Order: sequence, then C-alpha cells, then structure tokens
Amino acid sequence: MAKAVCPGSFDPPTNGHMDVIRRSLFLFETVVVAVIRNVSKKPMFSSGERVEMLRSLLAAEPRAEVVAFDGLLVDFARAQGVNVIVKGLRAVSDFDYELQMAQMNHGLAGIDTVFIPTSPEHAYLSSSLVKEVGSLGGSVSGLVPGRIAELMKERWSE
Repeated sequence: MAKAVCPGSFDPPTNGHMDVIRRSLFLFETVVVAVIRNVSKKPMFSSGERVEMLRSLLAAEPRAEVVAFDGLLVDFARAQGVNVIVKGLRAVSDFDYELQMAQMNHGLAGIDTVFIPTSPEHAYLSSSLVKEVGSLGGSVSGLVPGRIAELMKERWSE
C-alpha cells in the first residue's frame, strides 16, 4: 500500500506514538501523521507546536508527512488521497473504541483501518498519563522523546 494516515492529538508525542509511526513506515510508502486540532480539549501544546515537534522527531524519515487538521478524519484522508487509517492499540479497551471508529469510518467513506499493537515497553503510555506524571513533578524522560521532555518542563515552568 502506498499511503496511510496516522491520526492523533499527540499532546505530547510519546514514545508509544513514535513506535507506531515508525512501524507504519515499514508497511506504507508514505505515512501522513495527522495532528488533530481539537478545540474542545485544552491542549498543553498548540496544534502548530505539535506539528513542529513531530516534524523535528521525524526529520530523518522523508516518507513521513506531518499535517494538522480538523473536521472528520475521513474527509481529511480523502483530501490526502489516502484510503487506510493506522491506529495504535495499547490494550483491549483501546480495541473496543477503535473498532467502533473503524467501522464508522468504513461506513462513511469506505476507508479501512489497520491496527498496530504498541510494543510492550510502550503499552502503558498515554499523553494524558504523561502530562499527569509531569505536572505532579515526576520525570517524563523515557516516556517521551528527549526534546519533548525538555519542552514539557519549560511549559510547566511558565
């Protein structure tokens, strides 16, 4: 398959996110990393900041494109010429939710979803937990790429 989209809020990008994105690049020629602009959530980083973080983290991966979007994922995927969505799964609870989303996306636009289980060493990671740990003074090194840990620390000191 030529091209897939890997969507997420990536607030912040975790080592689990990077694992799924990099493994997606083994399956597809191009992976569009789609940063969701979700105005209903209060993000730690703006969508522009998250796009820049991911572009920096994926600078050595010319087949990875990073783009922000809002609206329906299937509309974004169609506009990108993509008919496959890649989603990472950490646990059975993720599968329950993601299967429903995959079925909805297929029903809306005929777009299929490929699930990639997160590597075991990252299976417990979520952006929400990482932010909680860091906001309470815990170390996030090892949970997010090094530069992201620095940016998070800077943000909390503001």
